[in-house]
Amino acid sequence: MAKNAYFFVFPTNTPSSSYFTSLEMATKEEEVLHEFHFFRVYKDGRLQMFRPQVEKIPPYDDPVTGVRSKDVVISTDPPVSARIFLPNITDPNRKLPVLLYVHGGGFCMMSAFSAVFHNFVSTVVAQANVIAVSVEYGLFPDRPIPACYEDSWAALQWIASHAGRNGSDPWLNEYADFHRVFVAGDSAGGNITHTLVSRVGKLGLLGVKVVGAILVHPIFGGTKDDYMWLYMCPENRGLDDPRMKPTAEDLAKLGCERVLLFAAENDHLFNSGRNYITELKKSRWVGSSELVENLGLEHCFHLIKPHQEEEKTRELIHKFVSFIKQD
Repeated sequence: MAKNAYFFVFPTNTPSSSYFTSLEMATKEEEVLHEFHFFRVYKDGRLQMFRPQVEKIPPYDDPVTGVRSKDVVISTDPPVSARIFLPNITDPNRKLPVLLYVHGGGFCMMSAFSAVFHNFVSTVVAQANVIAVSVEYGLFPDRPIPACYEDSWAALQWIASHAGRNGSDPWLNEYADFHRVFVAGDSAGGNITHTLVSRVGKLGLLGVKVVGAILVHPIFGGTKDDYMWLYMCPENRGLDDPRMKPTAEDLAKLGCERVLLFAAENDHLFNSGRNYITELKKSRWVGSSELVENLGLEHCFHLIKPHQEEEKTRELIHKFVSFIKQD
């Protein structure tokens, strides 16, 4: 169980904010139906979520880096929002690449507005000189999968709606280069990133060219997380669901030119990440891919303990930024 975790216990058909019981009332061993990584399911339908505390911070203008940020509404029904970041503008006539960032959290926790993800995305924006849109998507159990995929797709479409320079956000209208769009995410966000670029390959994205995808320690099938994902996605297609186990056809049609994937050696997702690159290279996809192995390191070390792994965190960010800046 995660350190500093707190507990939500509620029926699966009741919003988490409206029903709470004490931990003592919900820990009888004989009542447990399923025990997953991030939550427990009881026979009477209650869920006990193991969620770390999330410190959300407001957007602000950073006086050191010059990065500005603000929150935007992408959709009211369903509710989808995002935090958009603008680097220090030194040449107002220069168009900048755009990054859609999808945060991790096992499809059921964390936030684009958390200090952890705000700081990471802001750092990338400052170093890569890129406009970033960090999407706040729906989380299980309030909004089961596929809400995370659909909300993130809505965010990508929202970015594309500015390609004619008449969208709702002036930063994108004025500064974005829609022929240099990137999609990236960590953990669950890495999985969602794959699904987004796969959808771009199938459906296209008018006015936008997705150049690259960055998957940091992504969640894919073949691990202990499989049945948890199936539970969170009631309309799943079983263990071969292409969102968790991408098909050769989907890989061959990825709607980007380049893929960068990070896999951490001490992560239970290590082999599934490496297998993704192996299968991608075996497919008929015509793009280029690169695998970076974070040897001796754990899942999302750059977010969970960046100070303890300061040098390795700098290396990961440097590689991430270099991928975006690559001509």
